[in-house]
Amino acid sequence: MSRKPTSLQNNNVDTLDVSALRREFPALVQEVDGHSLVYLDNAATTQKPRAVIDALRTYYERDNANIHRGVHALSVRATGAYETAREKVSRFVGAAHAREIVFVRGTTEAINLVASSWGSANIKSGDTIVLTGMEHHSNIVPWQMLRARTGATLRIAPLTSHGEIDLDAYRALFQNPVKFVALAHVSNAIGTVNPVAEMAGIAHDHGAIVLVDGAQAAAHLAIDVQKLGADFYALSGHKMYGPTGIGALYARSDLLEAMPPWQGGGDMIASVTFAQTTYNVVPHRFEAGTPNIAGAIGFGAAIDYIQSVGFDSLTVHEQSVLDYAVDAVGSLDGVRLIGTPVTRAGVISFVMDGVHPHDAGTVLDGEGIAVRAGHHCSQPLMDFFGVPATTRASFGVYNTHEEVDRLVAGIIRVQELFH
Repeated sequence: MSRKPTSLQNNNVDTLDVSALRREFPALVQEVDGHSLVYLDNAATTQKPRAVIDALRTYYERDNANIHRGVHALSVRATGAYETAREKVSRFVGAAHAREIVFVRGTTEAINLVASSWGSANIKSGDTIVLTGMEHHSNIVPWQMLRARTGATLRIAPLTSHGEIDLDAYRALFQNPVKFVALAHVSNAIGTVNPVAEMAGIAHDHGAIVLVDGAQAAAHLAIDVQKLGADFYALSGHKMYGPTGIGALYARSDLLEAMPPWQGGGDMIASVTFAQTTYNVVPHRFEAGTPNIAGAIGFGAAIDYIQSVGFDSLTVHEQSVLDYAVDAVGSLDGVRLIGTPVTRAGVISFVMDGVHPHDAGTVLDGEGIAVRAGHHCSQPLMDFFGVPATTRASFGVYNTHEEVDRLVAGIIRVQELFH
């Protein structure tokens, strides 16, 4: 039985000028095998607007210098741009102040930082860590590694048949003490938007700390870490129209101040002798060595870009395209949507009768349609639904109803070839 998705915005009309917006993304103006590109792999990485590309070019052409340790003009300009980017991320996620933002390579590194630093200092044998059944491998493996180091226990919040967290079962996990909860804001594989504030509230009522994997949420939803109740929040620039190799960890200041460094090197220290090292203040204590300066500046430019579009316009347009795709793909004979959450963002995942997702992805590529096929680094979720893999179409601000029509025509072409 199908379920009608709930829009993330109510009673709004899509007024975004997508044609003009698309012209800001150079990579979209190309052909693949003689077909104009339809890029539906945004959950893996988004395309980049000229504003981000120009920010990278400006840094490398004009301001290229190392930060925090130079008094010459280039270093001062680079440092200013880098720290301004930190402030932009801070405001974007609703942090109390910029000191709560640590630049990292991406969500994966942010989660590993928390597991290695906070986890190693606070988790001990017998402590319980709660995950959910829809987590990306990046929010599973670091906790398994911590379990191996400490003797902690992992418990999994189960899902309903629709691909939503079973909140009653989640609450029941707290009948025994829980030290830490790690959960996705939005599922990368099926698009479920989780009730993070409610789940964090339950965890906090029982004294647990909460980390939220925001990799798939930050480009689609307005984030306020304080309202969500996130003690840690991880996000990646490249999924937000920014560069690869850059992301951020938000960490509540009292937690961050108490955490030991997880890497040693330059800039994370205040003073060094062979007898003793004194560490730098946060967040610099967690940014050892030369960081991805250009990436951080580009990340800041990406945030500027998202805010120039506006989350109201962005969300209404994306939800319109997503709802259209759910209806259009879900109504095809021989096609089954995997996961039917009421509240969804960015993603549909499907399987086709008699066609392996890799074959479907290959044929669609020949039609100029870029999708992703596989387990999407969510193998436990695939196991839950009894499939080895899916074909995933994921949407960004520049996607259109017409591109969904191209996807539907491509799926029909796949069916014709394999039946």
